Amino acid sequence: MSNHEYTAPVPGLDAVEVPEPGAVTIVVPTFNESGNVRRLLRLVTESVPARLPCEVVFVDDSTDDTPEVIREAAQDCPFPVAVLHREEPAGGLGGAVVEGLRAAASEWIVVMDGDCQHPPSLVPELVATGERARAELVVASRYIEGGSRAGLAGGYRVAVSRGATWLTKALFPRRLRGVSDPMSGFFAIRRSTVTPDVLKPLGYKILLELAVRSRPRRVAEVPFVFQDRYAGESKSTAKEGFRFLRHLAGLRTASPLARLIGFGLIGVSGFLPNLLGLYLLTALGLHYLPAEILANQLGVAWNFLLIEQLLFRDRRAHRRRRDRLGRFALLANADLVLRIPLIALLVDRFGVGALPATALALVLTFVLRFVGTEALVYLPRRRRGNRTTARRAV
Repeated sequence: MSNHEYTAPVPGLDAVEVPEPGAVTIVVPTFNESGNVRRLLRLVTESVPARLPCEVVFVDDSTDDTPEVIREAAQDCPFPVAVLHREEPAGGLGGAVVEGLRAAASEWIVVMDGDCQHPPSLVPELVATGERARAELVVASRYIEGGSRAGLAGGYRVAVSRGATWLTKALFPRRLRGVSDPMSGFFAIRRSTVTPDVLKPLGYKILLELAVRSRPRRVAEVPFVFQDRYAGESKSTAKEGFRFLRHLAGLRTASPLARLIGFGLIGVSGFLPNLLGLYLLTALGLHYLPAEILANQLGVAWNFLLIEQLLFRDRRAHRRRRDRLGRFALLANADLVLRIPLIALLVDRFGVGALPATALALVLTFVLRFVGTEALVYLPRRRRGNRTTARRAV
C-alpha cells in the first residue's frame, strides 16, 4: 500500500484529502486532545502489524492546536493519516464519527477515542474476530469475561455508566441483543453495513445510534480493559448526560407508532400546567371562561417544549422556532373548537351518548392533531451540508 493521498467526498466540501484505501480505517474523533495524539499514533504504530494495512482519520472539533499536533506526529507514522477539521461540530462526537465513516474507504472501520483509554492493541483482534465470526459489528466490551471498566474515574461515573447501560438495553432489548456494552465507544464495523445518511447522532454514544438505526445482523464482542486517560480532561459532563437522554428518546420514538404514543403521553402530561394555571387564574378572580382559554395556552406551551425535545428533534430545521410554535398552537386550539361541534353531531345526529361521544371526539381530534403536527409543523428535514474543512497530515 502506498502512502499517497486519495480524495473522498464529505458533506459541505468539494473535495477532501484522506489516505488511499487500506484493510482497516481507524476513525478517531477529537476535541482538544493535543496531549494524547502523539502517544495514540505511537501505540497504533506498535500495535497494528504490517500485514494489516491501515489508515487513520482524525475528525477534529478542537479549539486548540490538536490538528497541528496530528500533522507533526503523522510524519513519523508508517501509515497514512488525515485530519478532517469541522468548523461547525454538528452532532457532537457522534457527528464527528459519521464524518469519519463517510471518509473511510476500507471494508473495516474501527472507531476509538483519542484519549488513549481504548487500547490500539485490540484493533487487529477486532478485525480478526469480525472476519472469523462473519460479523458486521464487533464491540469491545467492558462487561464480558476478561473486560474491565477500571479506567472509569470514581464510583459516580461507574454508577452512571451502569445505569445508562441498563436503560438502553431495557429500551432496545431486541436491537441490542448480543451487545453487553452499548455505551462502548470502541468497536469495528463493516463499511457495507453503514448508511451514514440515516444516522442522526446527538452527543457521544455513536455505537447505540449505529446498532439501532443500521441494525447489523450479526454482532460479536471481544473483552477490553478500559484504560486511564493519558492526558487532558474527560468530556463526560452533565450536559452530555442530558443530550444522551434526549438521544435515547429520539431513537425510541423513531417509528410513527412510537411517536403517536409519545405524543399522547405528552398531551396527558399537559393537563398539569393547564389545571394549575386555571386554579391560579380563577383564584385571582378571573372568570372561568377566559381563565380556561389562558390556562390552555400553558398546556400548549408545555406540550410544545416536550415534543420539540423528545419527538421531533431531528425535524426542526425546516421552519423557524416561532413558526413552529405558531402552527402548533393553532392546531392545539383548533382542537377545542372542533371538539364541541363534533360531540354535538354525534349526540344529536347519530344518537350517541354524551360520554362515549366525548371519548370518541377526544380520540378523533387527538389523531388529527398528531397527523397535523407531523405534516404542518415538522415536515421532513431538508438535507443540509455542514461546513467542514479538511487538512491533511502525512
